[in-house]
Amino acid sequence: MKSITINGSQRESVGGKATKALRNAGQVPCVLYGGDKSVHFSAAELAFSKLVYTPNAHTVVIELEGGDTFNAILQDIQFHPVTDRILHVDFYQVFEDKEITMDIPVNYVGNPRGVRNGGVLRKNKRSLRVKALPGNLPDFIDANIEGLKIGNKLYITALENEAYSFMHPDNTVVCLVRRSRAAVTEDEDEEEEGAEGETPEEAAAE
Repeated sequence: MKSITINGSQRESVGGKATKALRNAGQVPCVLYGGDKSVHFSAAELAFSKLVYTPNAHTVVIELEGGDTFNAILQDIQFHPVTDRILHVDFYQVFEDKEITMDIPVNYVGNPRGVRNGGVLRKNKRSLRVKALPGNLPDFIDANIEGLKIGNKLYITALENEAYSFMHPDNTVVCLVRRSRAAVTEDEDEEEEGAEGETPEEAAAE
């Protein structure tokens, strides 16, 4: 998985006045959990653009002044209710030998047969929650939907991978192809194709 580096400064004071002063200076108060002790630091608001305003999943390398470096994932983020500015960010420290849980985006591959016949693809899941060692976390999860016919569903069990496990029930539907008024039946589609690659004219002649 790709990683984003955030450079910050450790905070000595965590009171309300100090926090307000940081925000006025374009800094975002942050806390890193998961280690021996919580680490309070701040980073420039612009440093979070590639981490927050993207559908992609990333791990984070936090580099603080003084040389301290931590590997982490984004745990929680708070936005201003009116301006949508970032108010506070929580990170969770990760270790190479400990599994973590993270939401990974789904990459849908192919154009379903059912959609070509007039059906409608419904994507129930844009991301899936997985558990894995940090080194096994994928950038995205490929879901091959080329063969889905009208009425077919893609269950999460079809996406199983030895590198990670899904934190969803086995009957979770990732996507499905629904019938629409314009849809033709699969039988009609097969008849148009003809037997063993015949053209419709050849099939009619027989």
